[in-house]
Amino acid sequence: MLKKPTDKTNMPSRHVTEGPSRAPHRSYFYAMGLGDEEIHQPFVGVATCWNEAAPCNISLNRQAQAVKLGVKQGNGTPREFTTITVTDGIAMGHEGMRSSLASREAIADTVELTMRGHCYDAIVGLAGCDKSLPGMMMAMIRLNTPSVFIYGGSILPGRLDGKDVTVQDVFEAVGEHQAGNLSDEALRTLERVACPSAGACGGQFTANTMACVSEAIGLALPNSAGAPAPYESRDHYSIASGQAVMNLLEKNIRARDIVTLESLQNAARVVACTGGSTNAGLHLPAMAHEAGIDFDLNDVCEIFRDTPYFVDLKPGGQYVAKDLYEAGGVPVIMKELRKAGLINEDCMTATGYSIGEEIDRVDLEADGKVIYSIGEPLSKTGGVVGLTGNLAPEGAIVKVAGMSSQHQMFTGPARVFECEEDAFAAVQAREYEEGEVLVIRNEGPAGGPGMREMLATTAALSGQGMGKKVALITDGRFSGATRGFCVGHVGPEAAHGGPIALLENGDIITLNAINGEISVDLTDAVLAERKANWKGPRETIYASGALWKYSQLVGSAKLGACTHPGAKKEQHIYMDL
Repeated sequence: MLKKPTDKTNMPSRHVTEGPSRAPHRSYFYAMGLGDEEIHQPFVGVATCWNEAAPCNISLNRQAQAVKLGVKQGNGTPREFTTITVTDGIAMGHEGMRSSLASREAIADTVELTMRGHCYDAIVGLAGCDKSLPGMMMAMIRLNTPSVFIYGGSILPGRLDGKDVTVQDVFEAVGEHQAGNLSDEALRTLERVACPSAGACGGQFTANTMACVSEAIGLALPNSAGAPAPYESRDHYSIASGQAVMNLLEKNIRARDIVTLESLQNAARVVACTGGSTNAGLHLPAMAHEAGIDFDLNDVCEIFRDTPYFVDLKPGGQYVAKDLYEAGGVPVIMKELRKAGLINEDCMTATGYSIGEEIDRVDLEADGKVIYSIGEPLSKTGGVVGLTGNLAPEGAIVKVAGMSSQHQMFTGPARVFECEEDAFAAVQAREYEEGEVLVIRNEGPAGGPGMREMLATTAALSGQGMGKKVALITDGRFSGATRGFCVGHVGPEAAHGGPIALLENGDIITLNAINGEISVDLTDAVLAERKANWKGPRETIYASGALWKYSQLVGSAKLGACTHPGAKKEQHIYMDL
């Protein structure tokens, strides 16, 4: 006996399943083994970034099957599809890194196109590596469908000589090896044990930062981000996510009901108090852009400035994602933030309940080891700080988690490099001096193109023991695993004629993360003269293809480095077509 069909009057899938004119469409569904009942139920896109590129994504296939079980239990019809990822750890330090940030837009675009083309009614999105998390959430917000996000989970820490190790240690070991302080055999031993399982990088790098964001902003189920990828509990969270999206669909709770200015503020708080990746300063404005909300890098940094840092995670601290999960995860963090009145409690979540109601259910307290009390934080200001000044009128960003206050101020002469490769070669050859500010320009979203991360260079500096003895600024990005006084997102970028394009060797640069300053000791008149003599952006080898297209479309890093006008210009919402 057939169940009474779902009323699809206001659902996108009616365009492919209902009425005599859709008989050809239904024939395709019969060809895939669907029956009448399944065809006339809501269609739920299960979007996964599964691939064999890296451990971050390798377990997503398994988790997607669990999501589909949950959708079916909720009387929905799941339709799985995949999209790309570019994995930063493998793309790092060479031309491949130019594909990384551009892949965020490609992920959002391909998910949007698949959902539109097949008229799915809701989405559960699974992602594992850095850019795939914001890319998937951006698509949800852009489409404004009932949406649930689920993280693929973190990698387990490796163990060597009785200590936890991560891929960050391997990057830094390259610098130690190059400096003659680590043998070939020791490097080979470390590289074999650092990454022992499936999952994304285990420190509070970009993947885990954005996983925390997914919970804090309300798109993911509480505590779903925490369990490492190999844990069986990930499958339970996946089933629950499939069930949850059916509940949201029934109640017509959509992504933009969840992602609001207030929930973006909550997310920024969690990034700050965990010492999260500077890349959140790029991704949160991009997510806001998809909802038509004004929330740029400066807004993010304002929140970072007055949020205590109280979660002790790598790279600035001691612990990894597995430890955070065992200490209670994001729900306990948000409970601490609420004690200080730093959480907007009325925000809706993927459970159908408000964030305040979800926090009410949290029994655990801060353990004082991984999660400190907000009353006794590691530091009174956030782990990530915004900087502005005549060198970065549109702002810049630096991660200070784990840095003492004396190391948050730096003044020195500039040593200018036109690209990352030049800087990395100079670091390897020790062609720089203690006390200098290394400047890497032409690495912005348009000028790179692609706004590469600089982990290879910063890790080499750390490996040489010079991480605290020099500073580094760039219009590109830094990895979430970067540590030291490394300032990224300097805007306007060099390709757009920003002041970073006008610097010369020896110019005195002042960086101060305590008062938020980034300046160069040049008068406005000197900067104007140099601008008048500037020969324009450096030519790149990307004169065609996807990266050329990206360079033509991409906007300012301050606004999230987006490639389309966003919700403010939209003339329809997908769910209402």
